[in-house]
Amino acid sequence: MRKVVIMGAGGRDFHNFNVAFRGDQDTKVVAFTAAQIPGIDDRVYPASLAGPGYADGIPIRPEEELTAIVREHDVDEVVLAYSDLSHEEVMHKASIALAAGADFTLMGPKATMLRSEKPVVAVCAARTGCGKSQTSRRVGQLLVDAGLSVALVRHPMPYGDLEAMRVQRFATLEDIDASNPTIEEREEYEAPVELGMIMYAGVDYGEILAAAQAEADVVVWDGGNNDFPFFRPDLFITVVDPLRPGHELRYHPGEANVRMADVVVVNKVDSAEEAAVEQVVGNVLAINPTATIVLAGSPVTLGEGPSLEGKRVLVVEDGPTITHGGMPYGAGTVAAKAAGAATLVDPRPFAVGSIAGTFEHYPEIGAVLPAMGYGDEQLAELAATIDAADCDVVVTGTPMNLTRVIDVRHPVRHATYVLADRGEPTLTDVLRPFVEAHVPEALATT
Repeated sequence: MRKVVIMGAGGRDFHNFNVAFRGDQDTKVVAFTAAQIPGIDDRVYPASLAGPGYADGIPIRPEEELTAIVREHDVDEVVLAYSDLSHEEVMHKASIALAAGADFTLMGPKATMLRSEKPVVAVCAARTGCGKSQTSRRVGQLLVDAGLSVALVRHPMPYGDLEAMRVQRFATLEDIDASNPTIEEREEYEAPVELGMIMYAGVDYGEILAAAQAEADVVVWDGGNNDFPFFRPDLFITVVDPLRPGHELRYHPGEANVRMADVVVVNKVDSAEEAAVEQVVGNVLAINPTATIVLAGSPVTLGEGPSLEGKRVLVVEDGPTITHGGMPYGAGTVAAKAAGAATLVDPRPFAVGSIAGTFEHYPEIGAVLPAMGYGDEQLAELAATIDAADCDVVVTGTPMNLTRVIDVRHPVRHATYVLADRGEPTLTDVLRPFVEAHVPEALATT
């Protein structure tokens, strides 16, 4: 029997197991390892999800234990199953596995993508923080406007009770609240639901796909990090970021997304240097010369609240974008500077508990506060950090309204952003052939 360890971050790792290893009598997955997301190790992938041969489930251990696990269990193969890693970092992890005595594997689309009965548009990215989610929302809205019912299926974020999260369906904010979500989950689920779309997520994407395609004309895959889709797309859209030129060629599996894309959205052209935009477009066409290039901006709107002119402002940004996404700032910073903030307050001297630990783990973070909220304790530490900060106003650049989940003593203004066309072709233009090809088939089945 071949023994396997799957290296993950609470998402693709479970999917790869479900589609490639569950029920395989010749293979034994002895453990998952976990990284990137705090508090997701020291759990068990439950027997009810793991299936026959796993009466006690599968242990989930910190990635730091990989060498010991491989040697203790005489593991044959280590499968890397998470995303937003530099190519160099992937090979460092490969070296650890090889040195411990195991093979090192990357599983590709053919082995892991599920086929849908309904047409699929996939929206993925070259890096975390490119603007993938706003692109997914725009795509979903355009399809709704074309007369289609749409189900957005989000890349997994199963950080809680895995059995309870097997299949999640969100049609209202109350549905989201009832799931006891993390801030990261709220950031992805709330805006599409407020736009009238159905959101699916969870752990078992075979069951999720069956449910989504049963009630929708079109399935939109809303990718996570820079991972590639779990569903085989009929139209593949990849978002790239000219604020980080060159990253589209240097990160796994973001480069694969660029190479596979039918359409590449070059986002943030309204804030990037022209030379950076040209560099990114050139890089994309060098490895995918048949891709259609769409230029887009991310204009930021600042919600109501006290003036920022001459004020000391604490900016709270989207957590994954600032941490493993490596972005130095986000929409909150853009909005605060545009509104005349005199000072961006450095949150590090005021950070408490796991928030202080986040800054230690990601020392490249600058004078912004990542919106970390993986559980009630961390939410309380986030609120305490904000309350302790010596500022006049807080600006939040997260996709969800942070004041829905924490109370703070400072006035808060919320920065929002949408995808906006910046030239031709537009997303509408590239979706038109897809709609023309699939609307008759979709409507005939509903």
